[in-house]
Amino acid sequence: MTRTSVLLLLAGAAFAQQPPRPPQFVSPEVSADRKVTFRLHAPSAEAVNLVGSDIPNNGKGAPMTKGAEGVWEVSLGPLAAGAYRYQFNIQGVPVIDPRNPSVSESNNNVWSLVVVPGSENIDVRNVPHGAVAAVTYQSSALGRTRRMHVYTPPGYETSKAKYPVFYLLHGASDSDDSWSSVGRAGFIVDNLIAAGKAKPMIVVMPAGHTTRGGFTVPGGADEFARDFLGDVMPCVEKNYRVRTDRGSRAMAGLSMGGGQTLSVAIPNLSKFAYIGVFSSGLFQMFGTGRGPAAQAPKGPTWEEQNIKALDEAGLKKGLKLFWFGTGKDDFLLKTTQQTVAMLRKHGFDVKYDETEGAHTWLVWREYLQGFVPQLFR
Repeated sequence: MTRTSVLLLLAGAAFAQQPPRPPQFVSPEVSADRKVTFRLHAPSAEAVNLVGSDIPNNGKGAPMTKGAEGVWEVSLGPLAAGAYRYQFNIQGVPVIDPRNPSVSESNNNVWSLVVVPGSENIDVRNVPHGAVAAVTYQSSALGRTRRMHVYTPPGYETSKAKYPVFYLLHGASDSDDSWSSVGRAGFIVDNLIAAGKAKPMIVVMPAGHTTRGGFTVPGGADEFARDFLGDVMPCVEKNYRVRTDRGSRAMAGLSMGGGQTLSVAIPNLSKFAYIGVFSSGLFQMFGTGRGPAAQAPKGPTWEEQNIKALDEAGLKKGLKLFWFGTGKDDFLLKTTQQTVAMLRKHGFDVKYDETEGAHTWLVWREYLQGFVPQLFR
């Protein structure tokens, strides 16, 4: 037997020992009528559910059906145009979709991501596009390396102009990636600028959590404020062409990020002319609406601690927009209403929109689309 024959024989034996190739299929598959089909090859699984909290009517998950060659499948929808996070749950074990390279990060995990087209504002359209960069910086406040995402508008690289800056905060359990992935912030701002509805701006999306353990109040909020004021803003102002006057700064956040926005912006009102709070309020004062209200902190309340800023008439004159929005089915609705009432009591001209919807990205993307055009006018 020749050497070539031996090599062919060995190669054939090795190929025969390989496990059979899995069947070919697409997941997720978005049809023209906006129905989405999810598939997973798991021939040994006894049960698989499709989990996605933002997918309407899917709070408890959708059971998948096992088909030929061990491929599980479920179709949902039609779904409203938007971006949706999802995972497969295989007998209690969460798994991302191995056929889908699109993902969205949270603070402690990652999700698969599917985009259902059909929205003028969130779709990738044939317009000039900006860039979103993952930026690493050293936090002197926390003593470690941190990350933020920064959007620069179309033409930034070839321009010498300075731009206004919008600091955009995520919610509890999410990360600095969330607004640009599931939130579609970069594409939303691209489309608004292209339509002449928004000024070109830099959008900074920092990490709201200071630990991997989750959200705590008020300690975690204090740590975030030190990092934000002492490291995030200086880093942005040193490395990007941003204008630093009050009228060129905006800050907004959803849920946890809305509470952090209030805790940072009110004591530093001379720095921000535009403030937005999405589905949020002051948790320390009014609780969350889930179970008993949060215990009042020992010592002065948030209102008492910030009474000087709350009652400073001169600072209110330079505040061009103070906007709140919360869905009628949001568990933080009461917290929002009480926070707005407290701020109005102190003379703030608060604009409050109570919209349809709950505590989901379907609502927060809509709020961003409405908030951004009001900035830097």
